[in-house]
Amino acid sequence: MKRLLVLIVLVSSFQLSAQTNAELIKHYEAFYKQMKKQGDIQGIINAMTHLNVLSPSQERLDTLGYIYMSEGKYSQALNTIGVDQVVNDSDIAIQVKAVSLKSLGQPKLAVGFFEEMFKRNPNPHIAYELAELNLQLKNLAEAEKNIAYGLANSKDDMTKSFYETQTPYKVPLKSAFMYLKALVTYNKDTKANIDAAVDILDAALKTAPNFNLIQLSKNELLRQKQALQAEAAQPKN
Repeated sequence: MKRLLVLIVLVSSFQLSAQTNAELIKHYEAFYKQMKKQGDIQGIINAMTHLNVLSPSQERLDTLGYIYMSEGKYSQALNTIGVDQVVNDSDIAIQVKAVSLKSLGQPKLAVGFFEEMFKRNPNPHIAYELAELNLQLKNLAEAEKNIAYGLANSKDDMTKSFYETQTPYKVPLKSAFMYLKALVTYNKDTKANIDAAVDILDAALKTAPNFNLIQLSKNELLRQKQALQAEAAQPKN
């Protein structure tokens, strides 16, 4: 009799727990919809976190990571979905890891995820990210491949945004690739290739006169050229 009573109590507890869990899921689903309607990002994050605790889902985790990334919370994004390369990662998970790692100054870790993104969906925008990362890592041959692809496949309506000025601005994506091409040319030989790099920058300026970063880079290269000329002109002992 005691065993039967214990069994009844246990079954009742499981049923009550299941009912309570279902009610909580329903509550947070409604809460999520309301937060989404109000545009309350933190509320959306809270709702999805609770839902994932109650009913774990990789899809929900990936979406939560994407929201963190979109809000510039890169560490939280990676803490949510991890930093390991997983074969069956969703496209969203790969993007979150790639962008977050790059934004946190981890180019060596980020480049592999951008390569996977490019493998799944080759396009000039991802090629630009790869070229930039490979340039940072001094992988000049790889950067050249990315740039060649970008120049060949960028459409006239594709643009790239830059933020080094108080007012962000856009330039044609091809012009942005030409800027990277100039940097790669310079880095191949920082003394002999200054003029060649400046020529590429000048060509890019013709297609994007508002490209402030090119003008800054050009001025710096010309300064270096003058310094080298002054050094060469000094009498040798």
